[in-house]
Amino acid sequence: MKQMGRFSFMFVWSLFLTLCFFYPHSTSALLRRNYYAKICPNVESIVRNEVQKKLRQTFVTVPATIRLFFHDCFVQGCDASVIIQSTAKNKAEKDHPDNLSLAGDGFDTVIKAKAAVDANPRCRNKVSCADILAMATRDVIALSGGPSYAVELGRLDGLSSKVASVNGKLPQPTFKLNQLNSLFAAHGLTQTDMIALSGAHTVGFSHCDRFANRIYNFSRLTSEDPTVNRLYATQLRSMCPRNVDPRIAINMDPSSPNKFDNTYYKNLQQGKGLFTSDQILFTDTRSKPTVNTWANNPQAFQDAFVTAITKLGRVGVKTAKNGNIRRVCDVLN
Repeated sequence: MKQMGRFSFMFVWSLFLTLCFFYPHSTSALLRRNYYAKICPNVESIVRNEVQKKLRQTFVTVPATIRLFFHDCFVQGCDASVIIQSTAKNKAEKDHPDNLSLAGDGFDTVIKAKAAVDANPRCRNKVSCADILAMATRDVIALSGGPSYAVELGRLDGLSSKVASVNGKLPQPTFKLNQLNSLFAAHGLTQTDMIALSGAHTVGFSHCDRFANRIYNFSRLTSEDPTVNRLYATQLRSMCPRNVDPRIAINMDPSSPNKFDNTYYKNLQQGKGLFTSDQILFTDTRSKPTVNTWANNPQAFQDAFVTAITKLGRVGVKTAKNGNIRRVCDVLN
């Protein structure tokens, strides 16, 4: 009997470890596609209408919203904590150096969509900012030519936002493949997921100081990173001359910057990845086959991207114990 008891304990413990390994984000089980069907049945159309209004004002809405979602999920989970404004007593996530380049149009999109949702009496104070950000992200992707997908909903908003929580949580433009894989794996995302999410740079932009190291004084032998297409490097230097205002923005996709497509991967094949962390996806033999596949097969890229961004949206989902629904997205209740 003692042996049976020990066997049962070991079996249960082994099963527990297995579940933890294969399902590192168990709270994702709380999410479902029809979460607001009876709570706020028109929420997705309300959010989409606001996104469309914002997009008519500026295309920056697209990359700004996507990047906001990514930066939010990678720090404390998908809980809209990145939107919180700092106060005299608390410096929030958005004021971390890695978040200072987030475009205001992403924040504005979520805040306006939240106001529109809450203007509906049936929906007031029933839809989280985290879910609105997830829906808005899906909408800007679809409206710019990317795939449309059924977004999982049911997130709650985080109860805190601290600048220190951002430290070491976001990928840097100088990262190599091992660093990228390690960072993404910490959130249950594979190398394939990482390469797919990097494809969002097809509509992104960056500032000169984020890639200057690749086009100026790379080494004693060359002024530029040898993995950069030489004509592309010359073009970048013309747009970002020495001592230029580092806040000048450059499209990450020089070919089709206003369309969510697979051109990002074609650019990598030509040495036109803006960051080291972009171009490494082609120069490293472990990731190069995936880049080549998606450069030639846009549908395969879109399918992989939907899988990856759905998984990203499950990271760190808050429950009633550690979350709520904010009345205003940029202020804690």
